[in-house]
Amino acid sequence: MAEESNPAQTPDQQVQVLLDERELKSMYANAYRIHTSAEEVIVDLGFNMPNPNPNPQNPGQQQLLFKVTDRVILSYTNAKRLAISLTQLVKRFEQQFGEIPLQPGKR
Repeated sequence: MAEESNPAQTPDQQVQVLLDERELKSMYANAYRIHTSAEEVIVDLGFNMPNPNPNPQNPGQQQLLFKVTDRVILSYTNAKRLAISLTQLVKRFEQQFGEIPLQPGKR
């Protein structure tokens, strides 16, 4: 088990978090979808790919299939913590390597 500091700890409170990664699974995602309720944020993760079964009535129309593979359900508090952590991570990356374009193929 690895140790990690808890970002929510206060200076006068020490909390040791132990990580159990024995059942850890990795997955790839290049797409997401967000749903919300009054108490939670639901994030569907997966990947976009060309539709393997395009509409035969409109063969010229390009279609993407969003294959949802995983769902993460967070409280709004944890969603905010995750958003802050991801924002800090992206800022550090862009400071080191330059701005990340939002359009594919522009890097």
